[in-house]
Amino acid sequence: MKDVQKELLAISTSLSSLVAKVEKMVEAIESESGAAPAAKAKPAKKAAAKAKGAKAAPKKKAAPKKAPAAAKTTTSGSQPTMLDNIYTMISRSRNGITVERLKKRTGLEARQVSNALYKLTKKGKIETLSRGVYVKKKK
Repeated sequence: MKDVQKELLAISTSLSSLVAKVEKMVEAIESESGAAPAAKAKPAKKAAAKAKGAKAAPKKKAAPKKAPAAAKTTTSGSQPTMLDNIYTMISRSRNGITVERLKKRTGLEARQVSNALYKLTKKGKIETLSRGVYVKKKK
């Protein structure tokens, strides 16, 4: 076990020296080109922690990344998103709009409409009037 720890420590120190060399090379290239310096990368501490005998936490699956918020909202000159279309229909209805009517008007599947309604509800833009009927949330 001690041999493995020594090997890991040696690998960790060699990786640290490689990181330092790469940073020097990047600085030299940036100074030649006149570009703004990039943020320095922080050296990995996991190898050093393992070398010292610390137990590593079990690896977890990475959560799926969410789409950026900018992609969901419309900008001037771009096409409105599905959420925008559904929210517009809901806000134009006086007495609320049903899921069936939204499906017919948008041509979307029930699951897609349901997901859009869920997202709009979580954002606080709409609320449920009764089962299957949605209205714009009053401020």
